[in-house]
Amino acid sequence: MTATTIIRPADPTLSAALRLALLFAACKLLFHFALTLYTQHIGYSFFRDEFYYIACGRHLAWGYVDHGPIVALQARLGEILFGDSLFRIRILSAAAGAVMIFLTGIIAWALGGRRSAQALAMLALFCAPQFIGTDGFLSMNSFEPMFWMLCILSLLLILRERSAAIWWTIFGISAGIGLLNKPSMLFFLLALGFGLLCTPERRLLFTRWAALGIALLILIPTPHLIWQVTHHWPTLEFLHNGRVGHKNAILSPPIFFLAQFGNMQPVNALIWITGVIALLRAKSIARARWLGIAFLVFYLVMETLHAKDYYLAPIYPALFAAGAIAWERRFSASRLVREGRIFAFPIFTTVLVLTTLLILPMASPILRPETWVRYTSAMHLRPPNSETFATGPLPQFYADRFGWQELTDQTVSTFRGLSVQDQQQVCIFASNYGEAGAINFLGPRQETHLPQAISGQNNFWLWGPRGCTGQLVIAIVHDKPEDLLKKYKSVTIVGRMDNPWAMPFEHRNIYLLRDKRKPGPIDWAGEKDFF
Repeated sequence: MTATTIIRPADPTLSAALRLALLFAACKLLFHFALTLYTQHIGYSFFRDEFYYIACGRHLAWGYVDHGPIVALQARLGEILFGDSLFRIRILSAAAGAVMIFLTGIIAWALGGRRSAQALAMLALFCAPQFIGTDGFLSMNSFEPMFWMLCILSLLLILRERSAAIWWTIFGISAGIGLLNKPSMLFFLLALGFGLLCTPERRLLFTRWAALGIALLILIPTPHLIWQVTHHWPTLEFLHNGRVGHKNAILSPPIFFLAQFGNMQPVNALIWITGVIALLRAKSIARARWLGIAFLVFYLVMETLHAKDYYLAPIYPALFAAGAIAWERRFSASRLVREGRIFAFPIFTTVLVLTTLLILPMASPILRPETWVRYTSAMHLRPPNSETFATGPLPQFYADRFGWQELTDQTVSTFRGLSVQDQQQVCIFASNYGEAGAINFLGPRQETHLPQAISGQNNFWLWGPRGCTGQLVIAIVHDKPEDLLKKYKSVTIVGRMDNPWAMPFEHRNIYLLRDKRKPGPIDWAGEKDFF
């Protein structure tokens, strides 16, 4: 008896889709490389959170107070593989954005779109301000859409009768790592599950391979869950403090909805809203109503929980793919669509690109600060605040890139002015993770003997006082001198953080504090600040 092997013929449409997706992904990667180099050239430095993620990457663990372990691993790998310059630490985030674009093109193909739809979906996503911003710096948000879209693509390929064993395994791994990246992945997975259960595609969930995928997504983040338990649930404490402290701005339902237009580019509403409708109607796109339901469920959950408006962003690439397909089929009689041209919708494409150029300064700091202020005033553009902190002339996303080098310079100068004996016992205390992270990252480049800065905020508190006795401290705090004199016998102002473009709360004195009035070790428990 002769054994036979059935060989599935190569799919020429997939090969073409892969080539097109790779082209757009490469353009996305080069675009962000250029943005980073240019914005650095005009004076924008590291973003506050980048210092913090780098510090966490140098203290790898299964958990952190205010974020998952993946961004710390991303930061560490970026340093090891590429180096610690501003450009190099952002390479992986830019690459994640490129993968997101690539997956969007393949999802458009998997949903039944041809070349014109694939290109339209990727171009529209390319122009979304939210992704221009988050893919432009070291961030967990740059990786989030990649994990979500890989999950959606896995389900679509299983529906296209690709190997369930392979794609459920990929689904489980992507979902599990996504849970280690951000907890919002959990709500996305629940929304996906609900969407599937509401449609005939629920059958996908009741197979042994689905059980394997679900087991993987539970198993992979288990070490993080154990870390939370052994550290007494610090993330829940952080979230509670943020809620009772009114850290985040609460958006009304209309404002939350309108924010989606700004995040995804107002002109792009013609694509993604069309995509939601097409998915729910299930006419131009078959067997994908579950995805439209998942979006509605996820949207309602995020709005009900008063989430930040950009928490919805990772699900949009799939909506762009669906909307582009609806456009392609609506204009199927067009010559450009019939011929499968990349730019089959020239009027829409022109309007989209031109409006994107007009609002690009809102997504990436391509204008010098003073020019940005004049431009946004003239154009009546001002981004909404996602947090309740008062802002200065620049929004926080830009303001948090200023003042760090000046802070480090003054700290190093103060340290060098001490005697050798004092240098051996002095410690540096910063009021937040941005200041501590900046000093620890930039300081050793100037002074190798500079002690590591400590702070009571978030994960810096978990890392402890590092032997600081509190007898001699370089302190970056908001306290007034008269208040500090109640704790120290000698209080000297040695510098000041006063960059005009920085956030208002970062305008504060730098002190040299000597001789605690209260003997004994530093009250580290009292410095805890999970916020």
